Amino acid sequence: MTVAVATYAIASAALVGVVVRPWRLPEVTWAILGALGLVVFGLVPARDAVSAMAKGIDVYLFLLGMMLLSTVAEREGVFDYLAAVCVQRARGTASRLFALVYGLGTLVTIFMSNDATAVVLTPAVLAVSKKAEAKPLPYLLACALIANAASFVLPISNPANLVVFGDRMPPLLAWAGRFLLPSVLSIAVTYFVLRWLSRGDLAGRISEHATVPALSATGRLAAAGIALVALVLLVASSLDVSLGLPTLLAAAAAWLAIAIRKREAPWPVLGHLSWSIVPLVAGLFVIVQGLEQAGLLAWLSDSLRSAVSRSPTGAALSAGAIVALACNLMNNLPAGLIAGSAITASHVGNVVQSAVTIGIDLGPNLSVTGSLATILWLLALRKQGEHVSGWTFLKTGGLAMPLALIAAFGALWLQSALFG
Repeated sequence: MTVAVATYAIASAALVGVVVRPWRLPEVTWAILGALGLVVFGLVPARDAVSAMAKGIDVYLFLLGMMLLSTVAEREGVFDYLAAVCVQRARGTASRLFALVYGLGTLVTIFMSNDATAVVLTPAVLAVSKKAEAKPLPYLLACALIANAASFVLPISNPANLVVFGDRMPPLLAWAGRFLLPSVLSIAVTYFVLRWLSRGDLAGRISEHATVPALSATGRLAAAGIALVALVLLVASSLDVSLGLPTLLAAAAAWLAIAIRKREAPWPVLGHLSWSIVPLVAGLFVIVQGLEQAGLLAWLSDSLRSAVSRSPTGAALSAGAIVALACNLMNNLPAGLIAGSAITASHVGNVVQSAVTIGIDLGPNLSVTGSLATILWLLALRKQGEHVSGWTFLKTGGLAMPLALIAAFGALWLQSALFG
């Protein structure tokens, strides 16, 4: 009992630190301190900690590959170009620009992950909205919310998907059969809620004099690299191959091709990657290992099995709603790790796993602390001198997230009723 209490105390303190960031220390600091605390006090043997971190190798490779690709595309002006094209195509209409930005964010999220939308697309959208003399808030919120609302269209759309499914990732066609309709409804409902809430800011005209920067040869090469990575990942997913290594190799190929084309050393790009994400996720794997050894995951697994035996659909929707809220208390990465481990141990059906995935991906749209992508979005805005308060986000997410979640769960229930 003492060991379990100590484990829960250290894990809880670490997870609160990741979300709240006391003394403005980075999220990674708290994850590492929590993991080290569990090992130093003998609550998780060092061998088990190493084994837990090794479980995340595919996630680390995927994150590094996507960060590398996003950084290269940003440096070559791909996102600035796309955002400027949106302003030009808007033809002076704020609402049309909003729809174009939302559509662009949807595509970036689907094929490059929600982190790319939050970190790389957001600054470009902010810059062009200011040049177009448009009120930036609706477009910034569009980047933040679509980064989560579209993040279960494909397995590659959110690193949390790899965390939830681990080595049991469904092939691409099976994934589409589960998540295509819920994703479409999630994207559509989020759009209409945002559009309605922003109707005042989107009622006016914007500047029509948008200058679209020329996309250089290396910029076109970076765009081709994005297409290559998307194609490689779709093929890997359809063949039921782990996504991490193909992501990193395809991104590295694009990176090196651009460096050769520019006749410059490729190494400066590496300095722009957020390397801290790897130890952050590794620390979370160790913390979840501690919770598993303390008995939390066994209790969650037993509870899931018991609920499924009474009502499979009811258990699925309840579990999905609970993790959707839990994401906003502990962030969706640790919530996904805990939920994924509990699902694997309980051997529940696909409906429960699908509902939990939707909750993990979409639930963070409630608050700025819900997902790593939203936290990165907030940090990206602060670097640009822009500020969006947690209350402003909550007023929007408090309406958009529940309605989109209900729509996605409704589609999941309908598919379960019709096809089993």
